[in-house]
Amino acid sequence: MTNEYNLNADPIKIKSSTVISLTDHVILVTEKETIDLLIDIKADLENVPVFYHEVMMNMLTSKYYGKVSFGNNPFSMCKPQPVHRWWQFWKYKK
Repeated sequence: MTNEYNLNADPIKIKSSTVISLTDHVILVTEKETIDLLIDIKADLENVPVFYHEVMMNMLTSKYYGKVSFGNNPFSMCKPQPVHRWWQFWKYKK
């Protein structure tokens, strides 16, 4: 999404960001010293349809962090199905 605004004679172009940035911190401890390494991974989702942004985000976090959040975050569109116990057989299932 790109918009252009004019403030008097100054045109301003604004583009919404589709860049994902993942950061990891690795520490190597030896007998003599400690070495820190900061890892930055950036991905631009400009060519990915908006419908798949959350899926791509989950793929990246599972690959680089080993964690996935399906339905646990407030912005998730992936809602888990409600759990029905065996005695609740009359409840509607989607």
